[in-house]
Amino acid sequence: MPRSQQQLREDALAIWRAGVDAVDSERLIRENLQIDGEYLVVGEETFSLAEINRIAVVGTGKAGAGMAAGVERALVDVAAAKQLTGWVNVPEDCVRSLPYITLHGARPAGVNEPTEAGVAGARRILEIVNSLGPNDLCFCLISGGGSALLPAPVEAITLADKQAVTKHLSGAGANIEELNTVRKQLSRIKGGGLARACRAGRLITLIISDVIGDPLDVIASGPTVPDSKTPQDALDVLERFHAREAGISASVFDYLESKRESKRGQESKRGQESFSDRSTKTPDPFACEVHNLVIGNNAAAVDAAGIEAERRGYSHAMTAATMLEGAAEDIGRHLAEMAMRMRDEPGPDCLITGGEPIVQLVDAAHRGKGGRNQQLVLAALIHLLEASPDKLAALRGIALLSGGTDGEDGPTDAAGAFIDEQIVAAIQQQRLDPASYLRRNDAYHFFEQLGSLIKTGPTHTNVCDLRVATVSQSPPK
Repeated sequence: MPRSQQQLREDALAIWRAGVDAVDSERLIRENLQIDGEYLVVGEETFSLAEINRIAVVGTGKAGAGMAAGVERALVDVAAAKQLTGWVNVPEDCVRSLPYITLHGARPAGVNEPTEAGVAGARRILEIVNSLGPNDLCFCLISGGGSALLPAPVEAITLADKQAVTKHLSGAGANIEELNTVRKQLSRIKGGGLARACRAGRLITLIISDVIGDPLDVIASGPTVPDSKTPQDALDVLERFHAREAGISASVFDYLESKRESKRGQESKRGQESFSDRSTKTPDPFACEVHNLVIGNNAAAVDAAGIEAERRGYSHAMTAATMLEGAAEDIGRHLAEMAMRMRDEPGPDCLITGGEPIVQLVDAAHRGKGGRNQQLVLAALIHLLEASPDKLAALRGIALLSGGTDGEDGPTDAAGAFIDEQIVAAIQQQRLDPASYLRRNDAYHFFEQLGSLIKTGPTHTNVCDLRVATVSQSPPK
Protein backbone atom coordinates (compact mmCIF):
# COMPACT_ATOMS: atom_id res chain seq x y z
CA MET A 1 0.00 0.00 0.00
CA PRO A 2 1.52 3.37 -1.04
CA ARG A 3 2.23 5.67 1.92
CA SER A 4 3.37 9.27 1.98
CA GLN A 5 6.81 10.13 3.30
CA GLN A 6 5.22 11.96 6.21
CA GLN A 7 3.20 8.87 7.13
CA LEU A 8 6.28 6.65 6.94
CA ARG A 9 8.09 8.95 9.36
CA GLU A 10 5.18 9.29 11.77
CA ASP A 11 4.52 5.55 11.73
CA ALA A 12 8.17 4.64 12.34
CA LEU A 13 8.37 6.98 15.33
CA ALA A 14 5.04 5.74 16.73
CA ILE A 15 6.08 2.10 16.36
CA TRP A 16 9.36 2.83 18.16
CA ARG A 17 7.53 4.69 20.92
CA ALA A 18 5.08 1.80 21.40
CA GLY A 19 8.03 -0.51 21.99
CA VAL A 20 9.48 1.84 24.60
CA ASP A 21 6.12 2.33 26.34
CA ALA A 22 5.65 -1.42 26.66
CA VAL A 23 8.72 -1.66 28.89
CA ASP A 24 7.87 1.37 31.01
CA SER A 25 9.34 0.62 34.42
CA GLU A 26 6.27 1.45 36.52
CA ARG A 27 4.13 -0.65 34.20
CA LEU A 28 6.49 -3.63 34.47
CA ILE A 29 6.51 -3.40 38.28
CA ARG A 30 2.71 -3.20 38.32
CA GLU A 31 2.50 -6.36 36.21
CA ASN A 32 4.88 -8.30 38.48
CA LEU A 33 4.26 -7.07 42.03
CA GLN A 34 0.92 -7.03 43.87
CA ILE A 35 -0.61 -7.40 47.30
CA ASP A 36 -3.28 -10.09 47.31
CA GLY A 37 -4.97 -10.19 50.71
CA GLU A 38 -2.45 -11.54 53.20
CA TYR A 39 0.10 -12.36 50.53
CA LEU A 40 2.77 -10.61 48.51
CA VAL A 41 2.82 -11.82 44.91
CA VAL A 42 6.05 -11.37 42.95
CA GLY A 43 5.89 -12.81 39.45
CA GLU A 44 4.71 -16.38 40.04
CA GLU A 45 5.99 -16.52 43.64
CA THR A 46 3.76 -15.92 46.69
CA PHE A 47 5.03 -14.84 50.13
CA SER A 48 3.12 -14.51 53.40
CA LEU A 49 3.04 -10.91 54.63
CA ALA A 50 2.68 -12.15 58.21
CA GLU A 51 6.20 -13.60 58.02
CA ILE A 52 7.74 -10.29 56.91
CA ASN A 53 8.84 -7.76 59.50
CA ARG A 54 10.33 -4.88 57.50
CA ILE A 55 10.66 -4.20 53.75
CA ALA A 56 13.66 -2.35 52.36
CA VAL A 57 14.25 -1.36 48.74
CA VAL A 58 17.66 -0.72 47.18
CA GLY A 59 18.74 -0.50 43.59
CA THR A 60 20.52 1.14 40.70
CA GLY A 61 19.86 2.00 37.08
CA LYS A 62 18.29 4.37 34.60
CA ALA A 63 14.87 2.84 35.24
CA GLY A 64 15.32 3.07 39.01
CA ALA A 65 13.02 6.04 39.59
CA GLY A 66 10.07 4.46 37.82
CA MET A 67 10.71 1.08 39.41
CA ALA A 68 10.86 2.61 42.89
CA ALA A 69 7.64 4.54 42.29
CA GLY A 70 5.99 1.34 41.07
CA VAL A 71 7.09 -0.56 44.18
CA GLU A 72 5.72 2.16 46.45
CA ARG A 73 2.41 2.11 44.62
CA ALA A 74 2.21 -1.70 44.82
CA LEU A 75 3.03 -1.74 48.54
CA VAL A 76 1.10 1.36 49.61
CA ASP A 77 -1.37 -0.60 51.77
CA VAL A 78 1.40 -2.24 53.83
CA ALA A 79 4.09 0.45 53.64
CA ALA A 80 3.57 1.80 57.15
CA ALA A 81 3.13 -1.58 58.81
CA LYS A 82 6.25 -2.98 57.15
CA GLN A 83 8.34 0.18 57.77
CA LEU A 84 9.01 0.54 54.06
CA THR A 85 12.26 2.37 53.35
CA GLY A 86 14.92 2.40 50.68
CA TRP A 87 17.63 3.99 48.55
CA VAL A 88 18.11 3.78 44.77
CA ASN A 89 20.97 5.30 42.74
CA VAL A 90 19.70 7.01 39.55
CA PRO A 91 20.91 9.66 37.08
CA GLU A 92 20.46 13.19 38.39
CA ASP A 93 17.74 14.07 35.88
CA CYS A 94 15.62 11.18 37.23
CA VAL A 95 15.60 12.35 40.85
CA ARG A 96 12.20 13.14 42.37
CA SER A 97 10.68 12.97 45.82
CA LEU A 98 9.00 9.73 46.88
CA PRO A 99 7.30 9.09 50.25
CA TYR A 100 9.44 6.14 51.35
CA ILE A 101 12.36 5.53 48.98
CA THR A 102 15.22 7.98 48.43
CA LEU A 103 16.20 8.53 44.81
CA HIS A 104 19.86 9.53 44.87
CA GLY A 105 21.51 11.36 41.97
CA ALA A 106 24.59 9.23 41.41
CA ARG A 107 25.87 10.86 38.23
CA PRO A 108 25.01 13.81 35.94
CA ALA A 109 22.67 13.21 33.02
CA GLY A 110 24.49 11.94 29.94
CA VAL A 111 27.73 11.17 31.80
CA ASN A 112 27.79 7.40 32.06
CA GLU A 113 30.79 7.19 34.39
CA PRO A 114 31.21 6.41 38.11
CA THR A 115 31.29 9.43 40.44
CA GLU A 116 31.90 10.27 44.10
CA ALA A 117 28.15 10.71 44.47
CA GLY A 118 27.70 7.18 43.18
CA VAL A 119 30.25 5.87 45.67
CA ALA A 120 28.37 7.58 48.52
CA GLY A 121 25.11 6.06 47.33
CA ALA A 122 26.62 2.57 47.04
CA ARG A 123 27.95 2.91 50.58
CA ARG A 124 24.46 3.80 51.83
CA ILE A 125 22.95 0.81 50.02
CA LEU A 126 25.45 -1.55 51.63
CA GLU A 127 24.63 -0.06 55.04
CA ILE A 128 20.89 -0.63 54.49
CA VAL A 129 21.16 -4.27 53.40
CA ASN A 130 23.63 -5.00 56.20
CA SER A 131 21.22 -3.58 58.81
CA LEU A 132 18.38 -5.99 57.95
CA GLY A 133 17.43 -9.11 59.87
CA PRO A 134 16.28 -12.65 59.06
CA ASN A 135 12.58 -11.69 59.18
CA ASP A 136 13.03 -8.77 56.79
CA LEU A 137 12.52 -8.66 53.02
CA CYS A 138 14.79 -6.71 50.67
CA PHE A 139 13.89 -5.73 47.12
CA CYS A 140 16.75 -4.88 44.77
CA LEU A 141 15.77 -2.94 41.64
CA ILE A 142 18.24 -3.39 38.77
CA SER A 143 18.21 -1.82 35.32
CA GLY A 144 20.56 -0.70 32.58
CA GLY A 145 23.24 1.80 33.47
CA GLY A 146 23.42 0.28 36.93
CA SER A 147 27.13 -0.50 36.75
CA ALA A 148 28.23 3.13 36.41
CA LEU A 149 25.63 4.28 38.93
CA LEU A 150 26.77 1.86 41.66
CA PRO A 151 30.54 2.23 42.08
CA ALA A 152 32.18 0.72 45.15
CA PRO A 153 35.88 0.32 44.28
CA VAL A 154 37.93 -2.15 46.29
CA GLU A 155 40.29 -0.43 48.72
CA ALA A 156 43.35 -1.16 46.58
CA ILE A 157 42.24 1.19 43.80
CA THR A 158 40.78 4.69 43.61
CA LEU A 159 37.62 5.96 41.98
CA ALA A 160 39.87 7.73 39.46
CA ASP A 161 41.39 4.35 38.57
CA LYS A 162 37.91 2.91 38.06
CA GLN A 163 36.88 5.89 35.91
CA ALA A 164 39.97 5.53 33.75
CA VAL A 165 39.36 1.82 33.19
CA THR A 166 35.71 2.39 32.26
CA LYS A 167 36.52 5.25 29.89
CA HIS A 168 39.34 3.39 28.17
CA LEU A 169 37.45 0.15 27.62
CA SER A 170 34.31 1.92 26.40
CA GLY A 171 36.25 4.05 23.95
CA ALA A 172 38.30 1.09 22.70
CA GLY A 173 35.17 -0.81 21.66
CA ALA A 174 34.76 -3.27 24.52
CA ASN A 175 31.28 -4.77 24.66
CA ILE A 176 29.18 -4.75 27.83
CA GLU A 177 30.22 -8.26 28.85
CA GLU A 178 33.92 -7.42 28.59
CA LEU A 179 33.46 -4.13 30.41
CA ASN A 180 31.51 -5.70 33.27
CA THR A 181 33.98 -8.58 33.58
CA VAL A 182 36.53 -6.01 34.71
CA ARG A 183 34.13 -3.91 36.76
CA LYS A 184 33.03 -6.87 38.87
CA GLN A 185 36.56 -7.82 39.83
CA LEU A 186 37.32 -4.27 40.97
CA SER A 187 34.15 -3.79 43.05
CA ARG A 188 32.90 -4.54 46.57
CA ILE A 189 29.24 -4.51 45.47
CA LYS A 190 29.17 -5.96 41.96
CA GLY A 191 29.56 -9.66 41.15
CA GLY A 192 27.31 -10.75 44.03
CA GLY A 193 28.75 -8.26 46.53
CA LEU A 194 25.38 -6.76 47.42
CA ALA A 195 23.86 -10.19 48.10
CA ARG A 196 26.85 -11.16 50.24
CA ALA A 197 26.34 -8.03 52.33
CA CYS A 198 22.57 -8.51 52.70
CA ARG A 199 21.36 -9.85 56.06
CA ALA A 200 17.65 -9.99 55.19
CA GLY A 201 15.98 -13.37 55.21
CA ARG A 202 15.02 -12.95 51.58
CA LEU A 203 16.37 -10.79 48.75
CA ILE A 204 14.19 -10.37 45.65
CA THR A 205 15.83 -8.72 42.65
CA LEU A 206 13.57 -7.27 39.94
CA ILE A 207 15.52 -6.74 36.74
CA ILE A 208 14.89 -4.73 33.58
CA SER A 209 17.54 -6.16 31.30
CA ASP A 210 19.69 -4.00 29.05
CA VAL A 211 21.95 -6.88 27.99
CA ILE A 212 21.15 -9.13 25.05
CA GLY A 213 20.25 -12.63 26.22
CA ASP A 214 19.57 -11.42 29.81
CA PRO A 215 22.71 -12.86 31.48
CA LEU A 216 22.10 -12.10 35.16
CA ASP A 217 25.78 -11.80 36.03
CA VAL A 218 26.30 -9.12 33.36
CA ILE A 219 23.24 -6.88 33.87
CA ALA A 220 24.45 -3.98 36.07
CA SER A 221 27.45 -6.26 36.76
CA GLY A 222 25.32 -8.75 38.71
CA PRO A 223 25.21 -7.37 42.28
CA THR A 224 22.93 -10.18 43.44
CA VAL A 225 24.31 -13.17 41.51
CA PRO A 226 27.63 -15.05 41.85
CA ASP A 227 30.39 -13.85 39.56
CA SER A 228 31.09 -16.39 36.83
CA LYS A 229 34.28 -14.59 35.79
CA THR A 230 37.74 -14.58 37.39
CA PRO A 231 40.55 -12.08 37.98
CA GLN A 232 42.37 -13.70 35.05
CA ASP A 233 39.36 -13.01 32.82
CA ALA A 234 39.54 -9.34 33.80
CA LEU A 235 43.28 -9.24 33.10
CA ASP A 236 42.68 -10.84 29.71
CA VAL A 237 40.18 -8.10 28.80
CA LEU A 238 42.58 -5.36 29.86
CA GLU A 239 45.36 -6.93 27.82
CA ARG A 240 43.11 -7.37 24.78
CA PHE A 241 42.36 -3.64 24.77
CA HIS A 242 45.97 -2.59 25.55
CA ALA A 243 45.12 -0.99 28.89
CA ARG A 244 48.74 -0.92 30.13
CA GLU A 245 49.87 0.97 27.07
CA ALA A 246 46.96 3.39 27.54
CA GLY A 247 48.28 4.36 30.96
CA ILE A 248 45.84 2.53 33.22
CA SER A 249 47.19 2.61 36.78
CA ALA A 250 49.53 -0.20 37.80
CA SER A 251 47.48 -0.58 41.00
CA VAL A 252 44.64 -2.06 38.91
CA PHE A 253 46.91 -4.78 37.52
CA ASP A 254 48.63 -5.34 40.87
CA TYR A 255 45.30 -5.88 42.59
CA LEU A 256 43.96 -8.26 39.94
CA GLU A 257 47.18 -10.26 39.88
CA SER A 258 47.18 -10.51 43.68
CA LYS A 259 43.54 -11.58 43.65
CA ARG A 260 44.30 -14.17 40.99
CA GLU A 261 47.11 -15.70 43.05
CA SER A 262 44.97 -15.70 46.19
CA LYS A 263 42.19 -17.48 44.32
CA ARG A 264 44.64 -20.08 42.99
CA GLY A 265 45.85 -20.67 46.54
CA GLN A 266 42.30 -21.21 47.76
CA GLU A 267 41.59 -23.63 44.92
CA SER A 268 44.78 -25.55 45.67
CA LYS A 269 43.77 -25.83 49.32
CA ARG A 270 40.31 -27.05 48.36
CA GLY A 271 41.90 -29.63 46.11
CA GLN A 272 43.57 -31.15 49.14
CA GLU A 273 40.27 -31.55 51.02
CA SER A 274 38.28 -34.75 50.95
CA PHE A 275 35.37 -34.97 48.53
CA SER A 276 32.90 -34.98 51.42
CA ASP A 277 34.40 -31.75 52.77
CA ARG A 278 34.17 -30.04 49.38
CA SER A 279 30.64 -31.22 48.61
CA THR A 280 29.21 -29.32 51.57
CA LYS A 281 30.58 -25.95 50.39
CA THR A 282 29.37 -23.48 47.80
CA PRO A 283 31.74 -21.33 45.72
CA ASP A 284 30.01 -18.02 46.47
CA PRO A 285 27.59 -18.37 49.42
CA PHE A 286 24.92 -15.80 50.21
CA ALA A 287 23.57 -15.41 53.72
CA CYS A 288 20.03 -14.75 52.45
CA GLU A 289 17.63 -16.52 50.10
CA VAL A 290 17.95 -14.81 46.70
CA HIS A 291 15.35 -14.62 43.94
CA ASN A 292 16.26 -12.95 40.61
CA LEU A 293 13.40 -12.10 38.23
CA VAL A 294 13.73 -10.46 34.79
CA ILE A 295 10.58 -8.38 34.28
CA GLY A 296 11.43 -6.62 31.02
CA ASN A 297 13.88 -6.96 28.14
CA ASN A 298 14.59 -6.06 24.53
CA ALA A 299 12.43 -8.86 23.12
CA ALA A 300 9.39 -7.43 24.94
CA ALA A 301 9.96 -4.02 23.34
CA VAL A 302 10.37 -5.56 19.88
CA ASP A 303 7.16 -7.58 20.31
CA ALA A 304 5.18 -4.51 21.37
CA ALA A 305 6.53 -2.50 18.44
CA GLY A 306 5.42 -5.32 16.13
CA ILE A 307 1.89 -5.17 17.53
CA GLU A 308 1.76 -1.42 16.85
CA ALA A 309 3.08 -1.92 13.31
CA GLU A 310 0.35 -4.46 12.66
CA ARG A 311 -2.26 -2.10 14.10
CA ARG A 312 -1.09 0.52 11.62
CA GLY A 313 -1.54 -1.84 8.68
CA TYR A 314 2.03 -3.01 8.13
CA SER A 315 3.17 -6.52 7.33
CA HIS A 316 6.19 -6.58 9.59
CA ALA A 317 9.29 -8.66 10.11
CA MET A 318 11.02 -8.43 13.48
CA THR A 319 13.93 -9.85 15.37
CA ALA A 320 15.59 -9.24 18.74
CA ALA A 321 19.29 -10.04 18.93
CA THR A 322 20.12 -13.07 21.04
CA MET A 323 23.85 -12.39 21.33
CA LEU A 324 26.10 -9.35 21.53
CA GLU A 325 26.21 -7.36 18.29
CA GLY A 326 29.14 -6.01 16.32
CA ALA A 327 29.95 -2.54 15.03
CA ALA A 328 27.15 0.02 14.75
CA GLU A 329 28.29 0.89 11.23
CA ASP A 330 27.86 -2.72 10.08
CA ILE A 331 24.40 -2.97 11.64
CA GLY A 332 23.39 0.31 9.99
CA ARG A 333 24.51 -0.80 6.54
CA HIS A 334 22.65 -4.08 6.95
CA LEU A 335 19.43 -2.29 7.95
CA ALA A 336 19.76 0.02 4.96
CA GLU A 337 20.15 -2.99 2.65
CA MET A 338 17.07 -4.63 4.18
CA ALA A 339 15.04 -1.42 3.81
CA MET A 340 15.88 -1.15 0.12
CA ARG A 341 14.96 -4.77 -0.43
CA MET A 342 11.64 -4.37 1.36
CA ARG A 343 10.82 -1.28 -0.70
CA ASP A 344 11.67 -2.87 -4.04
CA GLU A 345 10.42 -6.44 -3.53
CA PRO A 346 7.11 -8.02 -2.43
CA GLY A 347 6.89 -9.01 1.22
CA PRO A 348 7.03 -7.23 4.58
CA ASP A 349 6.97 -3.43 4.54
CA CYS A 350 8.19 -2.81 8.10
CA LEU A 351 11.32 -4.08 9.80
CA ILE A 352 11.75 -3.97 13.59
CA THR A 353 14.98 -5.07 15.22
CA GLY A 354 16.47 -4.85 18.68
CA GLY A 355 20.00 -5.09 19.97
CA GLU A 356 23.01 -3.10 21.10
CA PRO A 357 25.98 -2.55 18.79
CA ILE A 358 29.34 -1.09 19.75
CA VAL A 359 31.24 1.95 18.52
CA GLN A 360 34.99 2.29 18.44
CA LEU A 361 35.81 5.93 19.16
CA VAL A 362 38.44 7.92 17.34
CA ASP A 363 41.07 9.86 19.25
CA ALA A 364 39.56 12.49 21.55
CA ALA A 365 41.35 15.28 19.69
CA HIS A 366 39.32 14.52 16.54
CA ARG A 367 36.14 13.18 18.12
CA GLY A 368 32.80 14.93 17.85
CA LYS A 369 29.59 14.07 19.66
CA GLY A 370 27.23 11.16 19.22
CA GLY A 371 26.12 7.71 20.31
CA ARG A 372 25.82 4.23 18.88
CA ASN A 373 22.29 4.78 17.52
CA GLN A 374 23.20 8.02 15.77
CA GLN A 375 26.35 6.39 14.39
CA LEU A 376 24.26 3.45 13.13
CA VAL A 377 21.71 5.68 11.36
CA LEU A 378 24.44 7.80 9.79
CA ALA A 379 26.10 4.65 8.41
CA ALA A 380 22.73 3.52 7.04
CA LEU A 381 22.24 6.91 5.36
CA ILE A 382 25.66 6.77 3.70
CA HIS A 383 24.95 3.26 2.40
CA LEU A 384 21.60 4.33 0.94
CA LEU A 385 23.17 7.35 -0.77
CA GLU A 386 26.03 5.27 -2.19
CA ALA A 387 23.62 2.61 -3.48
CA SER A 388 21.48 5.06 -5.45
CA PRO A 389 22.53 6.69 -8.75
CA ASP A 390 19.96 9.42 -8.03
CA LYS A 391 20.92 10.83 -4.62
CA LEU A 392 17.68 12.76 -4.22
CA ALA A 393 15.75 9.50 -4.65
CA ALA A 394 18.01 7.42 -2.38
CA LEU A 395 15.50 7.38 0.47
CA ARG A 396 12.32 7.55 -1.57
CA GLY A 397 9.75 5.36 0.12
CA ILE A 398 11.97 4.70 3.17
CA ALA A 399 12.00 5.94 6.75
CA LEU A 400 14.56 4.45 9.14
CA LEU A 401 15.42 5.16 12.75
CA SER A 402 17.33 3.79 15.70
CA GLY A 403 16.99 4.87 19.32
CA GLY A 404 18.07 3.87 22.78
CA THR A 405 15.05 2.86 24.85
CA ASP A 406 16.43 4.86 27.78
CA GLY A 407 16.26 8.11 25.81
CA GLU A 408 20.01 8.60 26.19
CA ASP A 409 22.35 7.74 23.30
CA GLY A 410 25.95 8.09 24.40
CA PRO A 411 26.85 11.38 26.10
CA THR A 412 24.00 13.24 24.37
CA ASP A 413 20.46 14.40 25.07
CA ALA A 414 19.13 12.42 22.11
CA ALA A 415 17.83 8.86 22.07
CA GLY A 416 18.92 8.41 18.47
CA ALA A 417 18.10 9.69 15.00
CA PHE A 418 15.86 9.10 11.98
CA ILE A 419 16.28 9.51 8.23
CA ASP A 420 13.85 9.73 5.35
CA GLU A 421 13.52 11.31 1.91
CA GLN A 422 12.92 14.80 3.30
CA ILE A 423 16.40 15.12 4.78
CA VAL A 424 18.30 14.34 1.56
CA ALA A 425 17.54 17.73 0.01
CA ALA A 426 18.63 19.42 3.23
CA ILE A 427 21.93 17.52 3.15
CA GLN A 428 22.65 18.77 -0.36
CA GLN A 429 21.43 22.29 0.36
CA GLN A 430 23.72 22.56 3.42
CA ARG A 431 26.54 20.77 1.58
CA LEU A 432 27.05 18.30 4.42
CA ASP A 433 29.52 15.45 4.04
CA PRO A 434 28.03 12.56 6.07
CA ALA A 435 31.17 10.41 5.73
CA SER A 436 33.33 13.00 7.49
CA TYR A 437 30.87 13.17 10.40
CA LEU A 438 30.87 9.37 10.64
CA ARG A 439 34.68 9.23 10.76
CA ARG A 440 34.72 11.75 13.62
CA ASN A 441 31.96 10.06 15.67
CA ASP A 442 30.09 13.34 15.20
CA ALA A 443 26.65 12.10 14.18
CA TYR A 444 24.90 14.31 16.73
CA HIS A 445 26.01 17.55 15.07
CA PHE A 446 25.16 16.12 11.64
CA PHE A 447 21.59 15.19 12.54
CA GLU A 448 21.12 18.31 14.67
CA GLN A 449 21.48 20.44 11.55
CA LEU A 450 18.81 18.34 9.84
CA GLY A 451 16.32 18.37 12.73
CA SER A 452 16.29 14.57 12.76
CA LEU A 453 17.43 13.75 16.29
CA ILE A 454 15.02 11.77 18.45
CA LYS A 455 14.69 13.54 21.80
CA THR A 456 12.49 12.04 24.51
CA GLY A 457 14.17 12.94 27.79
CA PRO A 458 14.54 10.14 30.36
CA THR A 459 12.14 7.27 29.59
CA HIS A 460 12.70 5.55 32.97
CA THR A 461 13.43 2.25 31.29
CA ASN A 462 16.37 0.68 29.47
CA VAL A 463 16.27 -2.48 27.35
CA CYS A 464 18.99 -1.74 24.77
CA ASP A 465 18.10 -0.26 21.38
CA LEU A 466 15.12 -0.45 19.08
CA ARG A 467 15.34 0.08 15.30
CA VAL A 468 12.44 0.58 12.89
CA ALA A 469 12.28 0.85 9.11
CA THR A 470 9.02 1.55 7.29
CA VAL A 471 8.71 1.51 3.50
CA SER A 472 6.22 2.29 0.80
CA GLN A 473 6.30 -0.43 -1.81
CA SER A 474 5.73 0.40 -5.45
CA PRO A 475 2.56 -1.19 -6.85
CA PRO A 476 3.29 -4.11 -9.20
CA LYS A 477 3.53 -3.14 -12.87
